[in-house]
Amino acid sequence: MTVAGPVEEGSERSGWTGQGRWVDVAAVLSFALLAFWVTARFWVCPSHGIRDNRNDQAQFEWMMAHGARVVTHFAYPFTSDRMNVPDGVNLMANTSVLSVSLPMTPITLLFGPRAAFLVFLTAGMIATGIAWYFVLSRVVIGSRGPAWLGAGFCAFAPAMVSHANAHPNIVSQFVVPLIVWRTLRLAEPGRWLRNGVLLGLLVVWQAFINLEILLMTAIGLGVVVTALALGRPELRRRVRPFCAGLGVAAAVAGVLLAYPLHVQFFGPGAYRGLSPLIRGYRTDLAAFFAWSRESVAGDARSSARLAKNATEENAFFGWPLVVLVAALVWWLRRSPVVLGLAALGLIFALFSLGREIRLDGRETGIPGPWAPLEKLPILHSVVPTRWSLALTPIIGVLLALGAEQARTLARRHPDARPQIWFATATVLAMALLPILPTPLPSIRLDPTPGFVTSGAWRPYVAGGRSIVTLPTPDTTYPDPLRWSAETRLEMPLARGYFLAPDTRPGAGRVALFSATPRPTSSYFSTVRRTDAVPPITPQDRVAAVDDLRYWRAGAVILDPRLKQAEALRRAMTELTGITPVLNGGVWLWDVRPLVD
Repeated sequence: MTVAGPVEEGSERSGWTGQGRWVDVAAVLSFALLAFWVTARFWVCPSHGIRDNRNDQAQFEWMMAHGARVVTHFAYPFTSDRMNVPDGVNLMANTSVLSVSLPMTPITLLFGPRAAFLVFLTAGMIATGIAWYFVLSRVVIGSRGPAWLGAGFCAFAPAMVSHANAHPNIVSQFVVPLIVWRTLRLAEPGRWLRNGVLLGLLVVWQAFINLEILLMTAIGLGVVVTALALGRPELRRRVRPFCAGLGVAAAVAGVLLAYPLHVQFFGPGAYRGLSPLIRGYRTDLAAFFAWSRESVAGDARSSARLAKNATEENAFFGWPLVVLVAALVWWLRRSPVVLGLAALGLIFALFSLGREIRLDGRETGIPGPWAPLEKLPILHSVVPTRWSLALTPIIGVLLALGAEQARTLARRHPDARPQIWFATATVLAMALLPILPTPLPSIRLDPTPGFVTSGAWRPYVAGGRSIVTLPTPDTTYPDPLRWSAETRLEMPLARGYFLAPDTRPGAGRVALFSATPRPTSSYFSTVRRTDAVPPITPQDRVAAVDDLRYWRAGAVILDPRLKQAEALRRAMTELTGITPVLNGGVWLWDVRPLVD
């Protein structure tokens, strides 16, 4: 079953050989060029990292190293004890990207986790464009030019480029169009078993890349399939094979995901939704009409007040594109697919406004439709603003459908063909040229200290001990995760940067971006924030020893390149009474005698 109807023989659509193959090659190359353009600064300068999101880059480098460790050491894939010693990390409740990190093990081992991260990021954008292109051209539209337009938008829209700031799991949406394709194929008579199995396996694949995208895809397909069934009576005759295939897909995915999802929601380190702060991340109403900072027409100053950070610019379509999409929906309103996509887009846009509508950086006091939903199970783990990210493939498909309709008009009215092509090109240029992507900004990352690269840490972690860094890693200091990743996770860390439940009384086990604070980790966070050493009491010294014992610390290290290094060094020395030594470019406190 196709959305646009069967491919017409004798038309340009049927040229799937010869010249058509060269068009396919050109489309694939264009996606590759765009992806390398967006990530160009990191390929040119391998020592550079993502300027606006070093935290998540470090975390994904660590995740790539974990995938390699699963392959080489047969490590348990769903949790890890290599960070947050002794409690470990629930990786199913985090972005473990096992669907990618496992097959990319050779790259991680040969070239390191930073190279693997960059390949993941770049290849994810390329694969997303290619997957959408082939599904649109072979299944949804039936012609290459409109499919290329829609696929290019799906892969390189402002929201996708924004998430390219160290969210490779979100820009890698290449499984989504495959899920769309196999869902449409469920209605084929006589193939319900095969089609159901294939769809179930794709769902599992996507689940180990990003569950949030999978949830949005499932909701979107539900709305579009319902619209197709209501708008095309002939399709309702295929409800039996469709439902049978859907049942098979649910069974396959359910069996394969039952245990991993049990670990995610009920295993050690499971949390109950995101914190109110993160659930407050929402799309500003003005952001739909604004330009992203990573777009040709955008800049950071104008977009900063409309988004929490550079990575969450999930709308930012610009007013010309918003006008064009509204016009396309009106023009193609007789199509049930278009009406379904329009309804779905409206729902997602309203959800993205969060619990309270915000306009141009100011609170309006008007409650949003998301308010009664945000505390429901599963939905309490969705970042509201990312519902507007789901508008990207919707708009991409609408652009493809509109371009195909213009192409059909030009074919039917040869005398007006030049005017039709000119008008189409002009409208698309006005809407899309301002949002073309620019290369992501980069920043030089400090080299990993010799203490780490030389293996000098090894004696200090013997017997199941860990390395404690000052300050302990969190959202403001992710570098220790990069260091551990470069050792292939052989160097275990106390605490870390990950999602974990807040276990303090009354906290409700909502997610924090690190383990629950301990007295010593909070103390050093204060030192770093103030660049001063607070008065140290005997109770502080006792708490420090208790915490070091809890973390099974073998050594404490401090990077002297940190701005607050001197205050941190004095504080640790006064807390423990141990004089540090310089070893491999770090200050080192051997705390084994103290904790033993």
